[in-house]
Amino acid sequence: MSNRLNTTPNDLRAFWMPFTANRQFKKEPRLFVGAKDMYYTTHDGRTVLDGTAGLWCVNAGHCRPKITEAIREQAGELDYAPAFQLGHPKAFELANRLVDIAPEGLNHVLYTNSGSESVDTALKVALAYHRAKGNGSRFRLIGRERGYHGVNFGGISVGGIVSNRKMFGTLLTGVDHLPHTHLPGKNAFTHGEPEHGADLASELERIVTLHDASTIAAVIVEPVAGSTGVLIPPKGYLQKLREICTKHGILLIFDEVITGFGRLGTPFAAQYFDVKPDIITTAKGLTNGVIPMGAVFVTSEIHDAFMTGPEHLIEFFHGYTYSGNPIASAAALGTLDTYKEEGLLTRAAELAPYWEEALHSLKDCPHVIDIRNIGLIGAIELEPIAGEPTKRAFSAFLKAYEKGLLIRTTGDIIALSPPLIIEKGQIDELFDKLRDVLNNNI
Repeated sequence: MSNRLNTTPNDLRAFWMPFTANRQFKKEPRLFVGAKDMYYTTHDGRTVLDGTAGLWCVNAGHCRPKITEAIREQAGELDYAPAFQLGHPKAFELANRLVDIAPEGLNHVLYTNSGSESVDTALKVALAYHRAKGNGSRFRLIGRERGYHGVNFGGISVGGIVSNRKMFGTLLTGVDHLPHTHLPGKNAFTHGEPEHGADLASELERIVTLHDASTIAAVIVEPVAGSTGVLIPPKGYLQKLREICTKHGILLIFDEVITGFGRLGTPFAAQYFDVKPDIITTAKGLTNGVIPMGAVFVTSEIHDAFMTGPEHLIEFFHGYTYSGNPIASAAALGTLDTYKEEGLLTRAAELAPYWEEALHSLKDCPHVIDIRNIGLIGAIELEPIAGEPTKRAFSAFLKAYEKGLLIRTTGDIIALSPPLIIEKGQIDELFDKLRDVLNNNI
């Protein structure tokens, strides 16, 4: 590792970095040059505990041998194969492996390259499904305030984070939004699922009354809203959404780009909450974040609605150059092997009580106004500095990095989602460092 240290580029200007304060970063760069298991190595030789699984994606930890070897072997055997009218074996093998762990009935998979593409794919499937069924009047898409569904036009249209939307014009038409479920006055410092707020799902009935069910194609929600600051669904909320969607013939889409692949202690959040959606979007943990890839799961009913007409005709005019890419497929298979052999798809359930206790031990730290948790996800909401929103949490991010801990911030909320291989001693290390940050002048 030492021969890779002190490799700061001599010019940082060309790269316009995503979701980054570019000017601040380029004055004091934070660069990773290596990673192994639970830790990153920085360009100046320090180790940093990964408290966020990269960006919610490195569920199996860093540089895991089965994944690395799968990529190496595939790159030397078949680097690329077209996905249109042709295929390669691993894409089919992977799809079969995926539906084996998916909720029952979600039996078909479309491949994408990211969570954003998975969302846009799911929205297109929903719209096209209703047309295929003779219900072309169903064109409306219903998202949720504070929802995050990636950064493509479909995703920011159904999403509800204002900073992701305000610069980009009118977006998609025919979109409406449910209210978010964050009720700090009633649910602050809840352990797990909040008691209050299930009735907010009934807002969908109001939207149906406003637009009529015959115009609504789908509702899309994150089972647990991640990027907006970890908003956990109130008890019964998702079940009620499912009931209303079923009643009115509306498809229910779960965006599981974050919650998929073991984050809650089950393969998918749909299984954790015992609610079966019609479509599930995934990415991130599918390949352990190593190579871009996503997958959209649909029910047999949706898939079969397209399988009509002459067999030589394309049934669904959608796809990507890299759909089911051979190297990405190999990485995903290596990831699924690692999950299976190490029991990682259910490990969060074992660690969740210890994680919860450690997280909530920060309740008495200065400026902490709420703590939320579910599975191996946590959020610590901080009181904003008057007139300077986001600054308190960003200061905590910088101080944590200095102390050898990677956290994620959104607004004035600290979000945590470590790799699923984390040990109890590393949970202690994470929260000891974070307590020190919170207690010292942020």
